[in-house]
Amino acid sequence: MTDEPEPSDSLKAFGEVVKVLRKRAGLTQEEFAPLVQYSVTMVASIEQGRRFPPPAFVERSEVALDGMGVVRAAAKHLSRRRGLASWFRQWAQLEQDAITLQTYECRLIPGLLQTEAYARALFAEQLPPLGDEQIETQLAARLERQELLRQRPNTAYSFILEEHLLLRRTGGVDVTVGMVEHLLELVSLRNIEIQIMPVMREHHAGLGGPMRLLETPENRWFGYCEGQESGQFISDPKVVSMLQMRYARMRSQALSLEDSLSLLRRMRGAI
Repeated sequence: MTDEPEPSDSLKAFGEVVKVLRKRAGLTQEEFAPLVQYSVTMVASIEQGRRFPPPAFVERSEVALDGMGVVRAAAKHLSRRRGLASWFRQWAQLEQDAITLQTYECRLIPGLLQTEAYARALFAEQLPPLGDEQIETQLAARLERQELLRQRPNTAYSFILEEHLLLRRTGGVDVTVGMVEHLLELVSLRNIEIQIMPVMREHHAGLGGPMRLLETPENRWFGYCEGQESGQFISDPKVVSMLQMRYARMRSQALSLEDSLSLLRRMRGAI
């Protein structure tokens, strides 16, 4: 993550452009939302300059509002997102429209699942040290991304987490208890599946490192692998297929959904 600023004025300006064109077309937000295939809440947030517009929103708005290129032109000045690392932005854009998102992590709890306390603990220990304003900027970006889990109920989210991520007790006992409680709350949602890879498993298909896979509304698959201060966006179908093969094997090697839930409940009581 980085503290590279996203000029708030440009977001507000884009939102004003959409709002003016929508009103010119005689549409309410409730009437406009189905045309761009986003929720009324999302439309309102974008018009208010609080949310970064996904590429699909830009294109559908251009068509629905007969924007004569104005919407696309306004969007060109929104290439940077506050609090998101430069190497992560392309993935973050696709993530907003994904219909399937699969994540394996062995280093830390994925950002989409983190509690605020867990994320703060990570930022507080980051090197080089971050200032208070930088921490707040990055935390806000992370919490905003998490809205995807509830705003996109038709997106299928799958997470495979190493058991040792919770045994490490990042941030202390209270933070870990809160993290486990949060995971238990998330798995109650129909579109979220969490599996635990047990520490006692001697080998599994993910030993090469963390990975993410997503499927777009056009049914195209992409992959993403992240290291320290870098990220690799993967579009090569052969490489994506290889990652899909590994992820599928990991799902069979991790604890089942029911056993993972049972383990989380036992960990909650044991911490």
